[in-house]
Amino acid sequence: MTTRIKLKTVLATLALAASGLASAQAQSLLNVSYDVAREFYKDYNQAFIAHYKKTKGVDIKVDQAHAGSSAQARAVNDGLAADVVTFNTTTDVQFLADNGVVAKDWAQKFPHEASPTTSTMLFLVRHGNPKNIKDWADLTRPDVKVIVVNPKTGGNGRYAYLAAWGSVREKGGSDAQAAEFITQMYKNVPVLAKGGRDATATFLQRNIGDVLITFESEVVSVEREFGKGKVDAVYPSVSITAKNPVAIVERTVAKKGTGELAKAYLDYLYSDEAQEIAARHAIRPRSEAVLKKHVDLFKPIPQFAVAKYFGSLVEAQKVHFNDGGQFDKLYQPGK
Repeated sequence: MTTRIKLKTVLATLALAASGLASAQAQSLLNVSYDVAREFYKDYNQAFIAHYKKTKGVDIKVDQAHAGSSAQARAVNDGLAADVVTFNTTTDVQFLADNGVVAKDWAQKFPHEASPTTSTMLFLVRHGNPKNIKDWADLTRPDVKVIVVNPKTGGNGRYAYLAAWGSVREKGGSDAQAAEFITQMYKNVPVLAKGGRDATATFLQRNIGDVLITFESEVVSVEREFGKGKVDAVYPSVSITAKNPVAIVERTVAKKGTGELAKAYLDYLYSDEAQEIAARHAIRPRSEAVLKKHVDLFKPIPQFAVAKYFGSLVEAQKVHFNDGGQFDKLYQPGK
């Protein structure tokens, strides 16, 4: 074989390898998500990969990255190459939309305003509930220490704050009374967690606090990671409906050519299989049929929508969580 032929053979091999690499890259997906959804998406990704292989005949890879929802939104905005985002507050997706990272009309791209699942906020207390914590008012008692996510870094924390504020309004209280309640409750917070999983670690691994305010789904995660019998779930008299919005990251899929795959990934979240997986992780499915199958897990709890007292999460962000907002005024650590 001449040197020229050998060279052509090597170049052809390299070209095929490069083509294969590009193809492999085109069939990979990164889902950037919030902290306490990691176990759900681990199971969902396996189901979707199998579904895509069966229906399209193509092998794909799905990676996932988890942290506080707002921190993740900032990371994607700053260049993290997510193909899709699956967050726990609409403000984090809207932040990306305002910066041209996801579509302006992202909420119209998928059913239920692009929120395939919901959750709500409840309390996790130590087994046996030694402090006899039953409702929101107990969180202001001087003998109770509360663990909660910083509402400026995670959607978990924003929903906890809004649920606490709304609990006062639901009982006929004014905004002024709600603000006073928030002030007293956060006086009982020894440390603000960065995200939902950090809050759980603070509560269970560092053994700080008497009660953890978190998403309903965290009950299942705690039992899987730490074993049953470590905590009890307490459903307060009222809580908030938390939507889990999703969106395609247009900036990334335009570069990678993964738009079809990203859409298929988010579409499948509405399938019966995905809704069933969500239910097994204590994430409330949109499917009424699946929800009815799990009535033992999803206890009835009166819930109010964000819009009832705050207009929208975008408005709540401006009033309560932006720098200089209500939270900054009411939260006074060390006082």
